[in-house]
Amino acid sequence: MEKRLKLLVSNDDGVHAPGIEALHAALKEIAQVRVIAPDRNCSGASNSLTLHNPLRVQRLPNGFYSLNGTPTDCVHLGTNSPLADDVDLVVSGINDGPNMGDDVLYSGTVAAAMEGRYMGLPSIAVSMGSRGHDYYETAAQVVAEIVSRMADEPLRMDTILNINVPSVPYDQLKGIRVTRLGRRHRAETMVHDRDPFGRDIYWYGPIGGQQDDAEGTDFHAVKEGYV
Repeated sequence: MEKRLKLLVSNDDGVHAPGIEALHAALKEIAQVRVIAPDRNCSGASNSLTLHNPLRVQRLPNGFYSLNGTPTDCVHLGTNSPLADDVDLVVSGINDGPNMGDDVLYSGTVAAAMEGRYMGLPSIAVSMGSRGHDYYETAAQVVAEIVSRMADEPLRMDTILNINVPSVPYDQLKGIRVTRLGRRHRAETMVHDRDPFGRDIYWYGPIGGQQDDAEGTDFHAVKEGYV
């Protein structure tokens, strides 16, 4: 009988995000899947932990677990708490937008996979190559195919795969490339504004454009249509 891996799935876009729903739908066909994800959008949370407030978990009608914490909290809860179950692999995503180059330093999606690695588990982070597209099923199918192979060819325990999938139909993907991280220019200047009470407020400016997107980088591969 073929072994069904036990997966812990999380993300940083929140438990109600369409990306995690598409990922769960694909993976539940080939593995045992448990979803623990933040109760809100935690993009940019990186590896932050909730240390000064209690964590509260709620089981939703669809079986997902919602946590008032960060992506890292979610993976820690799912692997190192009384709620933890046996886990073979951590999968984080599908992120709404890319995590390439310097993005990986800030990404909650990648951080969830990193926490899996810290807990001694092979891990995958998966993101869409651009925002505002409806091709989550493409990325979900790519991940499902990779996970299917892991029952017989498991990742090393200290390994993280950071996967970025072009936002195209599955049959338009050109293949898979192993790349190095590219690099972005620094972010644009923060934007100053005032709230309704006249107090100063600031918003982060747009992320920096691609500085190193040469052949061999993640930026170049996705631009050319490769995972």
